[in-house]
Amino acid sequence: MRKIILASHLNFAKGLEETVKFIMLNTTEIITITAYTENIPVEEEIAEHLADLTTDDEAIIFTDLLGGSVNQAFVPYLSKPHIHVITGMNLPVIMTVLLGLTDDYADQAYFEKAVTEGREQILYVNSYLSEQMLDEEDE
Repeated sequence: MRKIILASHLNFAKGLEETVKFIMLNTTEIITITAYTENIPVEEEIAEHLADLTTDDEAIIFTDLLGGSVNQAFVPYLSKPHIHVITGMNLPVIMTVLLGLTDDYADQAYFEKAVTEGREQILYVNSYLSEQMLDEEDE
């Protein structure tokens, strides 16, 4: 079994889930953790969603902030096999990960590549377009 979890402070994760499902119609099930929207400690929400994982299962977890409480609450689970946490989640990195998954376990190189591709989608569009126009003028 593979679990995909989007976890954030408040409703950011829910919004990303809805957007992923809108763009990728036949995507896998996504679990969202919207921390601090109910009177439940985030550690309890996480424990509930990860309680049924066995050593043969895989969890791919996206969180909002590296130093944030949501991300930190997942750190104790990193000692278990096949648990992967990507922080600073954005739509491009989530889609890159989901589109490339196979039935095999994903490895560190797979996630490093997805993070790099997601990072490359973060651009200051004003400069990007200016550079494109300069390149066109040079041709």
